[in-house]
Amino acid sequence: MATSTSKSKSGAAKAPAKPRQPGVERRRNHPLRAKDGQQTLILLQNVPYVGKTGEVVKVRPGFARNYLVPQGLAIFATPHNLRIVEQHKRRAREMEAARRSELSSLAAQLNQKSITIEANANPEGYLYGSVNSDQIATVLRSANFNISEEMVRIDGPLKELGQYTIKLALGMDIETEINLWVVPAHTE
Repeated sequence: MATSTSKSKSGAAKAPAKPRQPGVERRRNHPLRAKDGQQTLILLQNVPYVGKTGEVVKVRPGFARNYLVPQGLAIFATPHNLRIVEQHKRRAREMEAARRSELSSLAAQLNQKSITIEANANPEGYLYGSVNSDQIATVLRSANFNISEEMVRIDGPLKELGQYTIKLALGMDIETEINLWVVPAHTE
């Protein structure tokens, strides 16, 4: 009899499993979805509290599906998209290195440069007006240097005749100094 009970247990047909909703199994085993229920994305723009451009982040699937992807803030982290992002990062690094070397050579040229600005002054050497960063940048641009007013770093307007050392912040943490002579204007 023992054999008949074992036959009945093993020989019995299994009850059919409950049918699942279509797509649920597919979503659960999706290759872009991590095992912890997170979705892996590549950010195309800076997203506060999520990450910066080009970062690979994991977010909840609803946040990815309903906000990040439709708004164009992120794309799915497929192998193809990861290769494209790596190529883009490599090109950006090359461009940054070229820009940095260009700024370094400009800094070396400016470091050897001395400029002169004429200004109206009284006999004691005090200027009637002042020399500011706009005037310094204009003189440098006339000498064929691509310098904007924001790059010139002075503590305040210069109100006396004399020699000054002016700092220039060219960008990408590259700084240099130039000599500035403020001389009286020749009046006849």
